[in-house]
Amino acid sequence: MSRIQIYVPRDSAALAVGADAVATRIVAEAAARGLAIDLVRNSSRGLLWLEPLVEVQTPQGRVAYGPVTEDDVAGLFAAHFEQGGTHALGHGPTEAIPYLAKQERLTFARAGVTDPLSLADYAAHGGWAGLQQAVALGAEQVVQTVLDSGLRGRGGAAFPAGIKWKTVAGAQAAQKYVVCNADEGDSGTFADRMVMEGDPFMLIEGMAIAGLATGATQGYVYIRSEYPHAVEVMRQAVALAREAGYLGHNVAGSGCTFELEVRKAAGSYVCGEETAMLESIEGKRGVVRAKPPLPALQGLFGLPSVINNVLTLAAVPLILARGAAFYKNHGMGRSTGTLPFQIAGNVLRGGLVEKAFGLSLRELLHDFGGGTRSGRPIKAVQVGGPLGTYVPESQWDTPLDYEAYAAIGAVVGHGGIVVHDDRANMASLARYAMAFCAIESCGKCTPCRIGSTRGVEVIDRITGTTDTTVREQQVHLLRDLCDTMLAGSLCAMGGMTPYPVLSAINHYPQDFGLPAPQ
Repeated sequence: MSRIQIYVPRDSAALAVGADAVATRIVAEAAARGLAIDLVRNSSRGLLWLEPLVEVQTPQGRVAYGPVTEDDVAGLFAAHFEQGGTHALGHGPTEAIPYLAKQERLTFARAGVTDPLSLADYAAHGGWAGLQQAVALGAEQVVQTVLDSGLRGRGGAAFPAGIKWKTVAGAQAAQKYVVCNADEGDSGTFADRMVMEGDPFMLIEGMAIAGLATGATQGYVYIRSEYPHAVEVMRQAVALAREAGYLGHNVAGSGCTFELEVRKAAGSYVCGEETAMLESIEGKRGVVRAKPPLPALQGLFGLPSVINNVLTLAAVPLILARGAAFYKNHGMGRSTGTLPFQIAGNVLRGGLVEKAFGLSLRELLHDFGGGTRSGRPIKAVQVGGPLGTYVPESQWDTPLDYEAYAAIGAVVGHGGIVVHDDRANMASLARYAMAFCAIESCGKCTPCRIGSTRGVEVIDRITGTTDTTVREQQVHLLRDLCDTMLAGSLCAMGGMTPYPVLSAINHYPQDFGLPAPQ
């Protein structure tokens, strides 16, 4: 009699809603019924409103049930879910669930499919093909392939990854580094965490390719301290990859050395800025460095360093395995490939949606998100993290593309999308942006350190008066303050804090006691 394969995610989002208890109950219930099962702790598919999402392998493919609680397990077995039986929590074949079927999964192709720490699983689903191709091509051609793909940084600035790599490759130094910025601190974002917890070998492979391409022999993954599961999984994955010969003194038989170390972050939002992160890795206080010099030439420990975030490095293995043209054929204009958008906040179906650049925010909010969880109208959507703009409905049909969003004064950033319904007070949200900056500022530059503190005070004066003249004067002062922060801050912490503030004033003036736009 063949054993039944049942999958329960080990992703943090699933654990938070009882996945461990569900897994334990499934094992106990199967034993009580005399059923031979193999319980696989896979990663999440990213359909977070269905977590814990339990899947069963059937001759027709995997069948999904969710959200499953501990108390649902007996009923699932009674309905013969282990054979794909009908149940109220059933969603049919997993791959046919519309939320998943309408995506273009390149980076997240293995998400929910594999056991995150199984080297055999990873290899069976295309793993290491990119690294092997990189070894065959040689460093110069690998850099050219990344350049040709059009891959841009997935952290916010969207700088072409290949240019960074080419700069580091051309630098003359006895030691070079590859640093992965996994300090995913933006509200509503979780794609980096899902990669590290659910497909860690993909990130390791991407970093090893970067090392071979640029001559770097040491890598660091800087993971935010609030991600204990990601830290643990990455450490285990690094040990397994080293033992299998994908890290160490002879990476994949190339004769080249590349070592990797996981560093737990210092718990500071500003350490998501690349130079503050370098300071933190060096054991110093996380304070932003002035540029130049550029980190590509004088980065970690003053030496040439490739710095990319998780999603950027995770895209590299596929680009090498399938070719630059394959990747570039997804997306639009200079925004090539896909971006894993993360839908959160007041939304009915929150989760991860990987799509090629060019779809609209309206599609994400309604076709995938299903509108608000409260059932009320959507009022504002913050795109690009806590320093991103609030996008009103009049702009929801703008293609999600780096250039198109820049043209309307917005940012795509890391792909984080936070939804607010019509009860949201935009003046309060604008104040929160300034208060957040005041708390998280590293304090090095005056526009950020002092400007954010003054910003809170000015917004309080705007909302605390009924005098129209005073209110208009304070709004004028707030705009001047934002202009100073935009132009004078050392990094994006102060330079982008005005984005949510100005967009709130421009699109929702009535929340500040100002006349509605004509």
